[in-house]
Amino acid sequence: MTPLLVLNVVGLTRALLAKFPGRARSIEGLAKDGASATLGTVLPAVTTSAQATFLTGLMPRDHGVVANGWYFRELAEVHFWKQSNYLVGGEKVWDAGHKRDPKFTSAQICWWYNMYSANDVAVTMRPYEGGPGVVSLLYTKPPELALQLDEELGRFPLFDFWGPRAGIVSSEWIERCARSVRRRFNPTLTLVYLPHLDYNLQRLGPDDPRIGDDLAAIDAVVGRLATEQRAQGGDVIVLSEYGLTRTSGAVDINRILRRNGYLAVQQQLEWELLDCGACRAFAASDHQVAHVYVKDPADRAPVKALLEKTPGIERVLDEGGKKEFGLDHARAGDLVAVSAPDRWFTYYYWEDPKKAPGWAHEVDIHSKPGYDPLELFMDPKAPLKIPRIFARLALRKLGFDVGAIMNFVPQDVALIKGSHGRLPDAPEEGPVFITSAKRLGLPDHVAATDVKALMLKAVFG
Repeated sequence: MTPLLVLNVVGLTRALLAKFPGRARSIEGLAKDGASATLGTVLPAVTTSAQATFLTGLMPRDHGVVANGWYFRELAEVHFWKQSNYLVGGEKVWDAGHKRDPKFTSAQICWWYNMYSANDVAVTMRPYEGGPGVVSLLYTKPPELALQLDEELGRFPLFDFWGPRAGIVSSEWIERCARSVRRRFNPTLTLVYLPHLDYNLQRLGPDDPRIGDDLAAIDAVVGRLATEQRAQGGDVIVLSEYGLTRTSGAVDINRILRRNGYLAVQQQLEWELLDCGACRAFAASDHQVAHVYVKDPADRAPVKALLEKTPGIERVLDEGGKKEFGLDHARAGDLVAVSAPDRWFTYYYWEDPKKAPGWAHEVDIHSKPGYDPLELFMDPKAPLKIPRIFARLALRKLGFDVGAIMNFVPQDVALIKGSHGRLPDAPEEGPVFITSAKRLGLPDHVAATDVKALMLKAVFG
């Protein structure tokens, strides 16, 4: 068996490499020494759906990961960013590896659905919200690894992984973690998630010249990990999940459904809360794709017609459309809306800003019934709040109860300059597959469903 390191460099595309020549020397050098191809993705082209396809070789219709979150019908609740691997159907790459050779071992570092998998080693972030506020914890397998990593590397930098401060620090911590896992366990297959590029591609857009600096920063991380792997006789794969398109606005899909009588809310205190179980129709928005759940089948046609005539929505998939894109799973919406290339979907459902729930202004990925990219920003209209935010965070850390709500996440959709989720218009705008292993004999284009088989081929020949 040949040890294999798979680096998931989120947002990397050939178009991005061409736009910033010379800023990714390690990645370009790996492609020159080995082989490269454009890589297909899935609809929706989002983190968890793409990763599930890479690791199982299956489409969402079979593995069931239809988005980063969906409507759990039995609970009448939307849940995003769950972490149990039991949610992913199908045989995973590590299961196949163990079958081929009992000596095969695997480590998964910060890829999603990392809890309770059959990996030999697992490391993933596990934020805990308690009395003193949000605490950064790790879930690891074996369990004692969490404290060992804390001691060796310091606490996982949660606020540098997501939120207004998100940047290279979290990817560099993950890099050091990957090195530590190699020294401790020497796995045959190591999967490493490197998110840095994704942040400013959403904040600034793919055309901003500052993206070149981000590309250089993550290239340095890739270069160090790849050099060490190859020096020890292993191979490297660098891939990505999606490319981002420049955006200039958003579609408030739930507000549209509300204005047409399909949405239901509950008034609690001064807030309005989405009442999913009582809605005739509502959307779970995820970047440029929105799953629309329609209670009465008789409402599907009029809801589809309503959304199809909505500016910013390119296509609405019914049962036939979902089947065409491999998205015909029971968890998917009754309809699936796909935005135009320069738009994305908000989850917002309130009309009066004063009735927005408190968590709408916080970094709170688990309370929101949809993805919120504006969590990457501090509210520019309230700069005087920023010192207060950090003062309150400090008080929380000391154990003082300073209240749960800190209003610093803006709701100005014009701040978002890049998004993803729809399929790319051209292969070079989509993901990449780069490897040091020439023997894989890559075609010009690799399907997302072929990634699992290519990883196994790299290990076993």
